[in-house]
Amino acid sequence: MSDYLKMERDGAVAIVTLNRPQTRNAISDNNAIEALVAMSEAVNRDRSIHALVLTGAGSAFCAGGDLVQLGQIGEGSLGEPAQIRHFYREGIQRVPLALCHIEVPTIAAVNGPAMGAGNDLACMCDIRIAADTASFAESFVKLGLIPGDGGAWLLQRALGASRACEMAFTGEAISAAQALEWGLVSQVVPGEALMPTALELAQRIASNPGDALRMTKRLMLESRHGRLADVLELSAALQSLAHNTKAHRDALDVMLTRLRAR
Repeated sequence: MSDYLKMERDGAVAIVTLNRPQTRNAISDNNAIEALVAMSEAVNRDRSIHALVLTGAGSAFCAGGDLVQLGQIGEGSLGEPAQIRHFYREGIQRVPLALCHIEVPTIAAVNGPAMGAGNDLACMCDIRIAADTASFAESFVKLGLIPGDGGAWLLQRALGASRACEMAFTGEAISAAQALEWGLVSQVVPGEALMPTALELAQRIASNPGDALRMTKRLMLESRHGRLADVLELSAALQSLAHNTKAHRDALDVMLTRLRAR
């Protein structure tokens, strides 16, 4: 793992920390992008991981893009617009494609400001829990930019169209309390309780069979945009696999034993 990320284990839970507090964990270079992509691939390969918690070191979750680099792009450091297009496609846009396809459930433990690409990074996770000091902003428009990292897709699915548009069009930050009211996060807790709360939820998730979790995650992702008929077809296919796992047979035996003992 690069110096941008720190990865630890708590049983079947992977704890991934954005670990550049001196930059407020900005996604500022190719090393950060490569680290996030490599982490996603490593989690998918490791069948012993059942859930993942993503958080930030220091006072911020993620400050988004690096302002100095953004200025250099505007000054022509990457050449013509066609080159800038490839810069995004081969750079930051790899992050949502990787994180949104992590096969296990993911929890963002948002410990502080999540700005721009940092807000979108939180939206790439399945569940968001915030410290009461956290804040969220889809702040690209404040810099005369648009969400080049897929935020227009991510935020509307996390928040609904109207409120996502309000965040994107104003660029203004919302507090953790407002994020909870709007449904962007599912819990707000005191800062010292953030990681214990996130890890407790992750352990409750991770206590379930890994194959069933990964298949359920896939089904939830496909159901966001699939037709009902297609989702039902995928459900039938995945269920046929689930019925033939040892974890299902063992769980069924336990349930039947309890019923017979009544």
